[in-house]
Amino acid sequence: MGDRVLIVDDDPAICKLLVKVMAANDLEAVVAGSGEQAMVLLEQESFDAILLDINMDGLEGFDVLKRLRGKGIDTPVMIVSGRSEDFDSLYGLSLGADDYVTKPFRPLVLGAKVAALIRRTKNRAAPAVSSCGPFSWDSGAMRFFKGEEELNLSGRERSLLLLFLRHPNQVFTKDMIYESVWGDAGPVDNDTIMVYINRLRSKVETDRQNPKHILTVRGLGYRFVP
Repeated sequence: MGDRVLIVDDDPAICKLLVKVMAANDLEAVVAGSGEQAMVLLEQESFDAILLDINMDGLEGFDVLKRLRGKGIDTPVMIVSGRSEDFDSLYGLSLGADDYVTKPFRPLVLGAKVAALIRRTKNRAAPAVSSCGPFSWDSGAMRFFKGEEELNLSGRERSLLLLFLRHPNQVFTKDMIYESVWGDAGPVDNDTIMVYINRLRSKVETDRQNPKHILTVRGLGYRFVP
């Protein structure tokens, strides 16, 4: 198999058809039956394209798209939806979708569109690497470095570090961190946030007990110093 495609749809019949279409185009397909499952997979794995339905129970497609773009994940997204109104198409594209295809679709055409989308994305110039102090990151590949060393981070740790790197010296309360990193993924208590802060410190600080980058602001939250 070649490139990897994430199919996000809660209709098993559509998923089965899309998997066959991807296989016919030498594309490896991974299926997420809900928006929530898709977000978990996107934080753990990388994909070359995403086929995203809109109407799903729970977290709908537009919300998935907003969240992944908000986290800096720029994997190309093709919305595949039964909603054919111009508003839906324009809204999806405004949120960062790369294409919008309505159901029912022609399998041969859809397969060719996905392959072309991946090809175009790979032919783009490599994204510029951003930096903040000794840290640098490629938001397209979600890879982070301290100096020359790549940091081995979990999906949640990447989102947390990206938040800090994009807003150096800003004080973030725990509520702000929760909203930016966890969103509506369920209740997260203060202890959970502290655990992730400590994990991130262990990977970015020379001495976790005496941090120089992720500082605690007593009574408020945390501040990142490059």
